[in-house]
Amino acid sequence: MQPSRDIARLIEIMAALRTPETGCPWDLEQDFSTIAPYTVEEAYEVADAIERNDMGDLPEELGDLLLQVVFHARMGEEAGAFDFGDVVEAITSKMIRRHPHVFGNTADLSPEDVKASWGRIKAQEKAERAARRAQAGLPPDSEGRTLDGIPVPLPALTRALKLQEKAGKVGFDWQDARQVLAKIREETEEVDEALAAGGTDAIRDEVGDLLFAVVNLARHAGVDPEAALRGTNQKFTRRFAFIEDSLSAQARHPAQASLDEMEALWVEAKRRERDAPAPQPPQIGSTS
Repeated sequence: MQPSRDIARLIEIMAALRTPETGCPWDLEQDFSTIAPYTVEEAYEVADAIERNDMGDLPEELGDLLLQVVFHARMGEEAGAFDFGDVVEAITSKMIRRHPHVFGNTADLSPEDVKASWGRIKAQEKAERAARRAQAGLPPDSEGRTLDGIPVPLPALTRALKLQEKAGKVGFDWQDARQVLAKIREETEEVDEALAAGGTDAIRDEVGDLLFAVVNLARHAGVDPEAALRGTNQKFTRRFAFIEDSLSAQARHPAQASLDEMEALWVEAKRRERDAPAPQPPQIGSTS
């Protein structure tokens, strides 16, 4: 079997991997629940390639993510529930339905109008889905509470953001970022009190409240908290690598250096980053 640019070949490959007796033993023993963590992991690897501006790596990571979709679709087909064609039809139908300003008679909408229209269409879809489930004798997805429907397995920062956004849509929200900043100061005082008391459970709860408030601040400031923390993680990794490389040039390990020495190297890493020229965006067709 040869590689191809045609999605049909990928579907054929997955079918071969899942064919009893002749397929791959590992692929054959998987199910939706065992594959789900890999699906999430591959999505993060796509995000990482984008964060690194690695246009050479990105196609491969997108391919890995696409494989996850094909894997789930194949298992759905084996169960007689759905196939890859159903997946494609579902998303194409949704995109056409949710963009009447592109594929319908509605035109000349502002970004705010588009967002409002999107919300109305999603609400209509939710009502139609509930009606279909009721007609099929299936239990409802939820009891219709405001915060229902936000997946629990989402990264905690992302889920906190979505919870806050939904609560904000019904008026449960701060008015501006300064109010959230005051809340953060209040939460840090409560963390301080918990540290003084020494109770692990209380410290965990108060730190959680603080993180939740910081997510709220990011939201009000128009910042994606997940992306912000990813950026800080990368910055920390980069600067600590500078510390290690600098000490290695002296045939030393960080454990052999004092905190003051490492702090001085950290400041130097920050200075070099500040003085370095801004990176240029990748050119179309670039593999760097």
